[in-house]
Amino acid sequence: MGKLTSFFKSNIRQYGMVIALLFIMLFFQVITGGILFKPMNVTNLVLQNSYVLILGVGMLLCIVTGNVDLSVGSVVAFVGAVSAVLMIDLKIPVVAGVFLTLLIGLMVGSFHGFFIAFLRIPPFIVTLAGMLIFRGLTMVILKGQTKAPFDKSIQNIAAGFIPGDWHIGGLNGIAIVIGIVMSILFIVSQLNSRAKKKKYDFEVLPIGLEIAKITLIVVAINLLTFNLAAYNGIPIVLILLGLLIFIYTFITQRTIAGRHIYALGGNEKAARLSGVKTQKVMFWVYANMGFLAAIAGLVVAGRLNAATPKAGTNFELDAIAACYIGGASASGGVGTVVGTIVGGLVMGVLNNGMSILGVSVDWQQTIKGLVLLGAVCFDVYTKSRNTSR
Repeated sequence: MGKLTSFFKSNIRQYGMVIALLFIMLFFQVITGGILFKPMNVTNLVLQNSYVLILGVGMLLCIVTGNVDLSVGSVVAFVGAVSAVLMIDLKIPVVAGVFLTLLIGLMVGSFHGFFIAFLRIPPFIVTLAGMLIFRGLTMVILKGQTKAPFDKSIQNIAAGFIPGDWHIGGLNGIAIVIGIVMSILFIVSQLNSRAKKKKYDFEVLPIGLEIAKITLIVVAINLLTFNLAAYNGIPIVLILLGLLIFIYTFITQRTIAGRHIYALGGNEKAARLSGVKTQKVMFWVYANMGFLAAIAGLVVAGRLNAATPKAGTNFELDAIAACYIGGASASGGVGTVVGTIVGGLVMGVLNNGMSILGVSVDWQQTIKGLVLLGAVCFDVYTKSRNTSR
């Protein structure tokens, strides 16, 4: 029992918010009379929060370095405007238009990264300037008007579903099979990870708790896919999001580049003395943020089926909140992709649940602010306890 208590104390960041998310979901499921977990509402939760989760993945890397990117909302709007000009006005083919749009997003991120990494201008100032610059350019490009409609394929990125008429007992068969395959892959990966940790004498959960954790997550995966199968199946944007989570989890946990980002956030001077090329790391972190903001911009444009001057407003705040609520440290060096996804889901479920209950937008903002403040206070408290030991 002592070892178990010690394990949970040392991993409180990782498990605390997951437990909080479960309680929040159960609370709103009960208080809304079961509406929260209805198939249509679960699908809407995925579609409505996809942009926050995509931006959160990129924002996490910025926060791990000890900084933030305030420009992402404006970049989302700017990218949407540029994509509209390319694909609606200039009639450029969709594939070429998407490629050029993503390239422009990468260039925007590189623009920020150059000033931050090589001219040593504080990221707060650079991205604040970027927020103003790209919001202004969006207004210039669109001339205060909305451009629409996009090609059906762009709409499908944000609001489409994996095609297929195969059904099992009235449920979308593809969604059911995907849930089963994901469950098997998750079980195998967790057992392999446990075996490797034991091989090198790393701390692992007791076998009973390990089985309970795996069972809980497998049930969650299949409940999600079951609900999606009962509506229209798997949203395309969920596949995109899943790929991004897998890729960036691998980068942050299994690659040298990922370790360099955490080293930079933990102690920049020590990282530089250890041979980490901190300027290049910082540059690519912000270039990557621009690239992911471009993906989010295409998703938002596809969901709205239009490019609008006000698109992306306050998106940067949602992404930052998702990271901090998900366990990222305000001082840098700490945070995970999965934690960010959990943080984004906490915000998404709060938004959705309060909207179902008819809570006014004013109170929704207040409650989300309190949740964010509580998450940061929790971070400071746990850090002070670890330091005092």
